[in-house]
Amino acid sequence: MNSKLNIVVRVDLDHAKALVIAKGHITIHSVNALYVVVKRANSLREGLDLKLDISHAMVDAEALEMLYTASETHHLPARIDPQQAPCTISVLAPRREHAPARRALIAA
Repeated sequence: MNSKLNIVVRVDLDHAKALVIAKGHITIHSVNALYVVVKRANSLREGLDLKLDISHAMVDAEALEMLYTASETHHLPARIDPQQAPCTISVLAPRREHAPARRALIAA
């Protein structure tokens, strides 16, 4: 899998829907780039139903937790969106999670 983050956004303004597709490796550092793209998509229309598809990405556990938190609170982190605009985001879970500690436990 390519570690470079690749993000594609598909928007349907007539039906107030957006799909953000991320591929590559999502870390606690690269998740901020993903948040910026989600923020831009969210600003296109009020009440936009945003789906974040990370099913083809390798996602670190900490980054996945950060994404789920944004989904549950309906807000992006304050450092990304200081105005805290409502953001209805659904995270489509990854197929595999990057967890070196878990692999080490299994191997032991």
